[in-house]
Amino acid sequence: MPRLATTTGATALVAGAASALAVPANAETIRVTIPRIKVAEYHAPYVAAWLEPETGGAARTIFVWYDIKKKGAEPGTKWLTDLRTWWRKGGRRLKLPADGVSGATRTPGSYDIPLPANLPKGAYVLKVEAARETGGREIVSLPITVPGAKGTASGKTELGAITIR
Repeated sequence: MPRLATTTGATALVAGAASALAVPANAETIRVTIPRIKVAEYHAPYVAAWLEPETGGAARTIFVWYDIKKKGAEPGTKWLTDLRTWWRKGGRRLKLPADGVSGATRTPGSYDIPLPANLPKGAYVLKVEAARETGGREIVSLPITVPGAKGTASGKTELGAITIR
């Protein structure tokens, strides 16, 4: 079962395949860490993760965390374009909210998201991008091979450790 750092309101919603379903013991899991940043006005970041085949091809969104509750003239989807790389790689073509992919923003902590079970064998690059209002933007890349993906990369500001295990 995915581990959440918080369980309040919208942050309790888990995105992507990280729903309330149990994760098989042999499944690879992405652990995304959102660091605690000491600033006067903190806003939870929008975060997206996707896989790209190492040899090129279409990107596959694993999850996208954004303000899913914000509606009206300026819905939460309005600022998804701040996740510029993800947006260009396929986010703009994704009908949101996407079942099993969309979820609420997360507060600082570590979150486990299983890789899709139907992911074909091969070499990929996992990309995780974060953008925060009155904050920065950061992208972390991690080459992986499926099955048996393992590895760690780390951000410097908006993202902490990104681990596949």
